[in-house]
Amino acid sequence: MAHRILITMDDLEAAVRLNAAFEGAGFDTAMVSAQDDARAAVLREDPDLVLVTGGLHEPAAARLLGLVRDGRVATLGLLEPTEADAASVALRMGLTAAAAKPVDAAEMVALCRRLIERKQLQERTGILGDHPAIQEVLIKIEQMAPVSSTVLIEGESGTGKELVARAIHDLSPRRSKPFIAINCAALPETLLESELFGHEKGSFTDAVERRLGRFELADTGTILLDEVGEMPPATQVKLLRVLEEREFFRVGGATPIKVDVRVVAATNRPLREGVAAGDVRSDLYYRLNVLSIYLPPLRERRSDIPQLVRRFIHEFSKLHDRPFRGIEPAALQILVDAPWPGNVRQLRNLIESMVVLAPTSEIRPEDIPREIREQGRERLLPVKVPGVAREVAGQELTYIVQSLLDLRLQVEDLRRRLEEHPQRVEVIEVPHEAPDAEFLVSSGAAGAGAALGGDVQNRTPRGRASVVYQPGMSMAEVERATIEAALAETGGNRRKAAEMLGIGERTLYRKLKEYEAGGGPISTPT
Repeated sequence: MAHRILITMDDLEAAVRLNAAFEGAGFDTAMVSAQDDARAAVLREDPDLVLVTGGLHEPAAARLLGLVRDGRVATLGLLEPTEADAASVALRMGLTAAAAKPVDAAEMVALCRRLIERKQLQERTGILGDHPAIQEVLIKIEQMAPVSSTVLIEGESGTGKELVARAIHDLSPRRSKPFIAINCAALPETLLESELFGHEKGSFTDAVERRLGRFELADTGTILLDEVGEMPPATQVKLLRVLEEREFFRVGGATPIKVDVRVVAATNRPLREGVAAGDVRSDLYYRLNVLSIYLPPLRERRSDIPQLVRRFIHEFSKLHDRPFRGIEPAALQILVDAPWPGNVRQLRNLIESMVVLAPTSEIRPEDIPREIREQGRERLLPVKVPGVAREVAGQELTYIVQSLLDLRLQVEDLRRRLEEHPQRVEVIEVPHEAPDAEFLVSSGAAGAGAALGGDVQNRTPRGRASVVYQPGMSMAEVERATIEAALAETGGNRRKAAEMLGIGERTLYRKLKEYEAGGGPISTPT
């Protein structure tokens, strides 16, 4: 069945030219003008993709895009040459993608085909969202599914790690074979080995019969090892043998068992931290981390929350047979601003409860639980604090705990600074009569550390790449300028820039993404 594209006639010349290209490539097309009834056009045409050729900031375009923002329909907007970066515009307006005019017809055909196929993949896997981080996850799934290499999925609880694992399996040549999942943190050490590798009859007291383990059950298919970082050291050694030799022994067995299993491992905390802490074997980490996928928390992709909310409302109103119009804009904004420590899982469960319990057919701000309205502060049970005669609970306890943690981090940071940078601080006096006084901070490790909160060891004249400090600059502006200087100094090499700044490469990548989402991406040398 041919894909169907709905094209707006805001830019008639572009619309006619692209319509001919799409028809020539085998697409079904329909054209709609700004005066047409957008709702009727969407219902009549049932498009796979909506292409807005112009007027993206006009009310007609906003109405049309609003009708298809539940995630089932891909959206592509064409921007005027004078508009800002296409990626940031797409993110801000909730488009699947955007492109600046003039556009090549053949490139638009290929792009639209990819967007439609990507949306179909999201519908098939349940991994929803148009944020660049989620689109990157989908691209990696498409790349990794056809092979049999081990995959490590990292992400907080509730971000959808099992969905990603199932998507990799469902798109692989093993799709018709078993998919077996096991949570390594849910079983005690004495049972985990038996669950993974099975046991022979009589191998221990309760072993009244031989039992096949999860690896045997997953033979020729895929096994998901969830929370693999919680696996006991003894079991890690045996898992390493399975990964290297594709064979193992049942508990109490003497015959090696060969299996053909693709291993997908998942963890809710960076596995590298477990290696540093001595909880995870380094050789196991390197064996698991052949291919890797990082799932961002929901708070890092807030632009996807409206789409997720609308999808969940539709899903649960149908499931519970409740006619539901949707959600008020004020209530939606509360959900967008909430921190979501439980990520998509928490949001999904909340939407189900509100669809069931809301007194009207629309979610209002007062229908949202108070802890979510108050920016998601979790309710804490009363706790007895030693030396305190009364109970401390809620926000007060949160404040106490956070203050203690902050104090500890500050002490540790101060100790580290004194050990690493014992040099004295030099301050340059700036004459008050110089209205446009500037400080130049060198872009070396010491200067970069200063802009990010470290010691200021020197102020230098203009040299290589430098950070210009002007009175009135905020710390965020100084930090951004420091990152720009480090990237310029390293020729755009993010790894070297992160080392120079004394921060992790992932932290640097996240900050660059934040600048891009804010409409002002950092330009790096090529």
